[in-house]
Amino acid sequence: MKNANIIGLNEADCKNISEKLNVLLANYSVFYQNTRGSHWNIKGEQFFTLHPKFEELYNSLVLKIDEIAERILTLGATPAHNYSEYLTVSTIKESKEVNDGNKSVEIILNSFKVVIDLQRELLDITDKAGDEGTNSQMSDYITEQEKEVWMYNSYLGK
Repeated sequence: MKNANIIGLNEADCKNISEKLNVLLANYSVFYQNTRGSHWNIKGEQFFTLHPKFEELYNSLVLKIDEIAERILTLGATPAHNYSEYLTVSTIKESKEVNDGNKSVEIILNSFKVVIDLQRELLDITDKAGDEGTNSQMSDYITEQEKEVWMYNSYLGK
């Protein structure tokens, strides 16, 4: 945790936060790949609505993946980068149901729940550690994603 002193955080806190961020990174990476799969394979009458929406989502997810990895590096740790590791750590599982629009949206909603819950856990941890950088990042993600959840739920008529 060589950067802990540089940014003024406790080394043990940086280690704990980085470990949790690596779990979040794994979940985002599987979420991203599932969303790309849905984008590529969506079929039927929902194609013209969902195909661009899924592309918008996976573009947003890939940016967050990069930002999370960079935050881990800022804290002095190493971001995980192997899908084999992601699959063992991630709560979000690989999806094989990528052709059906409604099922894909349900998978996306379930994935949002997982990452939002992890981000809320990070809010608590980073608040106690005085890590405003990670805390702000997680808060921004949650604000954006709560709106996405509302919109995807509305699409399903919920």
